[in-house]
Amino acid sequence: MIQSKVIWKNVLVLAVAGGLAFWLANFAISRTPIAAEYRAALSISYYSMLLEALIGGLIIGFCVSYFLLRFFDKLPTKNPVLKSLILSFIALCVVTILIEVPAKFITPTKDALHYFLIGTMFNVIRIPALGIVIGYLYRWLNRSERK
Repeated sequence: MIQSKVIWKNVLVLAVAGGLAFWLANFAISRTPIAAEYRAALSISYYSMLLEALIGGLIIGFCVSYFLLRFFDKLPTKNPVLKSLILSFIALCVVTILIEVPAKFITPTKDALHYFLIGTMFNVIRIPALGIVIGYLYRWLNRSERK
């Protein structure tokens, strides 16, 4: 029971750190002209986009953190950063298939492929940033637990 509480505490810590990394990457991207064009073309409000990025980052961070802790020994490689990046790549594929594809191709918009590629490239930056932070924080947490 105590070990279960420690695992959920670690999942929460990793998820929050990963979610913040996702949000910071999103904030940096949002300052670019291409992001402004993307938001204007899809009628996305700047502030709601920031809030949605925070919530989405926390959800993705929770999933990556949970699977990292749950299946740590089953993932290839011994490096926790690489393990986290593998899980982030899986999350990127899932997000692309379940969110980006329907959002861009089911609703008819002009240049759907163009905006699909832009949205995917944003995720290619944000989601690995989340994975890197989760992996490094996992490594740091394990060093402090061993001492």
